[in-house]
Amino acid sequence: MKTELCERFGIDVPIFGFSHAVEVVSAVTNAGGYGVYGATRRLAGEITDEVNAIRAAVGDRPFGLDLVIPNKVPEKNDRDELERMVPDAHRSFVEGIEAKYSVPKPSEPGMRTRFIRSEEIQDEQIAAVAASDVNMVALGIGCPPEVIEIMKAQGKTTVALVGQERHAARALEAGVDLLVAQGYDAGGHTGQVGTFSLVPRIVDMAGNVPVLAAGGVATGRHIAAALALGAQGVWIGTAFLMTEEYKSHLSPGELAALINAQTTDTVISRAESGKPFRQTRSAWSEEWATPDAPQPLSHPLHDVLVGDILGAIIEHDIRPLQHYGAGQGIGWFDTLRPVKEVMDGLVRDGDAALARFGQLKGVAA
Repeated sequence: MKTELCERFGIDVPIFGFSHAVEVVSAVTNAGGYGVYGATRRLAGEITDEVNAIRAAVGDRPFGLDLVIPNKVPEKNDRDELERMVPDAHRSFVEGIEAKYSVPKPSEPGMRTRFIRSEEIQDEQIAAVAASDVNMVALGIGCPPEVIEIMKAQGKTTVALVGQERHAARALEAGVDLLVAQGYDAGGHTGQVGTFSLVPRIVDMAGNVPVLAAGGVATGRHIAAALALGAQGVWIGTAFLMTEEYKSHLSPGELAALINAQTTDTVISRAESGKPFRQTRSAWSEEWATPDAPQPLSHPLHDVLVGDILGAIIEHDIRPLQHYGAGQGIGWFDTLRPVKEVMDGLVRDGDAALARFGQLKGVAA
């Protein structure tokens, strides 16, 4: 499972593990991979503190951080301004869900409403990340050339997640060091092209820029297949949801949704953020798919509409509505295990799959 990225980044295996938990990111890096912290919903001061916590846990080993920087966002972090733009029909629809499932009000704003994704917030996040000693900066949505330039000037590896060839072309033009070809199978915000169709196309476009494969990568066999498609490593998120280190970040209902989910139990819905988002199937996605449901709003207006009720669903453990962002690979995971055990299994099974490839090559010869 060694590729040139291992030597380039000083890692043992080319597994880049994405997580919103400091504990998981640290454990992936300490297990020989490259942990990547999802910080897009964190304020600048929180980013600084959490990067410092990861650094204290991993020492000199490398780790990365992921931000989302969409092109069209409000200038200011002003919720009141956006509240006035929410249509009455949408507000009534959400109130109807609250009443139907007896959802109490939240005690505080939800994750999507604790601040408004805006130029103001993004600029503060970018400054905090640039000033930190994080080794890599990945951009999940949007790839502004000026941000790439800022991060490279600070000696940081830059990465762009892409779901289409046109996204990859813009990222390459911006000068990124690494591409993540993320297929339709992936959890969270995702695109329309399957991993097997996407990865070879991006590899062919990328030239000397390395490519990681993402979306549905759940076993060592998937990693071996990604390498066969021309990728030099993999980007994995869903596999690390079902870990001991992530458990404290899940409500009981979220954990149950993940444990019980099979490959067919995820759905892409715009009900979460206004953008296509793969999550475990629940009454939340089903309500928004009914003929009478309004079309989700644009981002970040949809965050203002649903952020508080999503927070209330988690806080009060409203089981029919509980869900979580996860890829189609979730069907492989139904028990909690330490991150180190997950990593060891991926490497062991990947090595075995690559050995089988070698045997097939010998037979063909």
